[in-house]
Amino acid sequence: MTKEQARDEAKYRLEEYLSMITEKKGSQYICPVCGSGKGANKTPAGHIYKDRQVFHCFSCNFHGDIFELAARVEGISNVAEKFKRVYEILNIQVEQKLNVEPVKDYTEYFKKCAARVSDSSYFARRGLSQRVIEKFGLGYDPEWQSPTAQAKGSKTYPSKRVIIPTSPNSYLARATEPNVEPRFKVIKEGRSELFNKQVLQGDELVFIVEGEFDALSVIEAGGQAVALGSTGNKNKFIELCKKAFPIAPIILCLDNDDAGRRTQSEIADALKALNIAFLEQNISGEYKDPNEYLTSDSDAFKAIISADYLQVFKEEAEAASEKHISEKYINETSVTSKIEDFLGVIKASVDTPAIPTGFKELDKILDDGLYEGLYILRAGISVGKTSFALQIADQIARQEQDALIFSLEMARAELMAKSISRISFAECGDNIKLAKTVRGITSGKRHLDYGRDEKAHINDSINQYAGYTNHLFIYEGEGNIGVEQVRELTETHVKVTGRTPIVIIDYMQILAPYELRATDKYNIDKAVFELKRLSRDLKIPVIGISSAEYQENGAIAYSSDVLMRLQSESADGYPCKIELTIVKNRNGTAGGSVTFDYFPMYNCFFEVKNSPAKPV
Repeated sequence: MTKEQARDEAKYRLEEYLSMITEKKGSQYICPVCGSGKGANKTPAGHIYKDRQVFHCFSCNFHGDIFELAARVEGISNVAEKFKRVYEILNIQVEQKLNVEPVKDYTEYFKKCAARVSDSSYFARRGLSQRVIEKFGLGYDPEWQSPTAQAKGSKTYPSKRVIIPTSPNSYLARATEPNVEPRFKVIKEGRSELFNKQVLQGDELVFIVEGEFDALSVIEAGGQAVALGSTGNKNKFIELCKKAFPIAPIILCLDNDDAGRRTQSEIADALKALNIAFLEQNISGEYKDPNEYLTSDSDAFKAIISADYLQVFKEEAEAASEKHISEKYINETSVTSKIEDFLGVIKASVDTPAIPTGFKELDKILDDGLYEGLYILRAGISVGKTSFALQIADQIARQEQDALIFSLEMARAELMAKSISRISFAECGDNIKLAKTVRGITSGKRHLDYGRDEKAHINDSINQYAGYTNHLFIYEGEGNIGVEQVRELTETHVKVTGRTPIVIIDYMQILAPYELRATDKYNIDKAVFELKRLSRDLKIPVIGISSAEYQENGAIAYSSDVLMRLQSESADGYPCKIELTIVKNRNGTAGGSVTFDYFPMYNCFFEVKNSPAKPV
């Protein structure tokens, strides 16, 4: 099988591999990395997440697939070796690719063409001297045939062409006689290269021109140039600038025609966006391109590219670069330059108001609801933090606003049952018998004993829930969702739906570690910072549920915009009295609080001021 097939097969034989190297007790494994579970008084700590075929140890926090596990167990650091070792253990045979030809190197062909260059006067007619011809290895092939067509066995007719190498694996073949089509033919093995691109990393002034003969003309006149090859290669040039930021001063001078001017304008816009300084100059005068100018008036063209003019161009380019750097600094740091942006934010905020939580008193102290930012909800055990956040998500979804819940502890079905249970309780009126707990919703055995009214009420609750679930999205996690996956899935949601959601993380401390070998504190800090960035970049509210006190984690206290604490007011009584306190509010007033009646059996919160307690 191929390497790709072997990798996929091995990945899904993780359980078989574990059976070879360790012991399974019940549904858990003794971790082969740390040896957890050895001894009579210990319990296994290793678990397979079958949806992703990942092994996780809750003792040593190892987290990885079969290849990463084998590498850790056997101390393999070489990437290729860890794959090879797993294939050996599982007896997987990997096919070696045969008859794969290397990328063709035309170097010897270029030498043969260069040896025959004197058989043609074409380069001389284009204004090029022997110095330039030899420097760039220009050549001539009087019986040129397309190597691609020949390889396919197609019938081709020889033509006389000059050869301009652009890399060891690509070249331009230019017909020297009229009525030969195509006049230009780019031959490439793999990716073709821009002619003379390496000079962008030097310190000489570089002219960006359209054709190879235009670049050779500038070089003939004493300058340096890079040729696009055609206007169609503008994106290749832009990508090159992204990857290898030009050191040399740049002057754009494409052809004097509509296509050239349009492409030059597009490149100029792209360079501005990349913060790359450049100049635009017409070095072709009244002619179409530099080569036409050179062949029509050689002295005049060479005067433009003379040392004196080059110095002027270079000084102008350097001045433009300094101005660019100054303007960039001012634009990025000056408050004056940001006034219009600030006004734009105010204007945009008219169209993006706060998102109400559905709790009126809470919305009041949050200045109408949730805004862009990171909200941390802290609560202890059995205070209802998941139920509270889930109720907010449901109430937001009812407003036709999307809510994404990353449930890292509870299954999706359990959260759905919580919501339906809450609806059944909130809509039961005075007949508390109609209200159902989560188990009362999910237990098929109990449904057999329900009366007609109870079954109808459950169906009504489910239908009411279904009325807004097109705006509710739940991702289950089994140790496999970290902040990177949260960002990726949220960005995918925005791209697919065109809608920006609120995001809820339940809960922060069991996000997959950002770095497996890092401390818990580092991973929580990193999660907080990345969730803060997510809220800022997508301009959305992100709610992180935390089981840790704020004092235990400085990143939570420092980076969050709003800190909220849920706590029980008293241990006695039903419903439970739960107080939510705003501990920190970066853009508002801290210290406000709201009291709720909490019915844990039905996962339901009511603000005391707005709603009387339901009968029990």
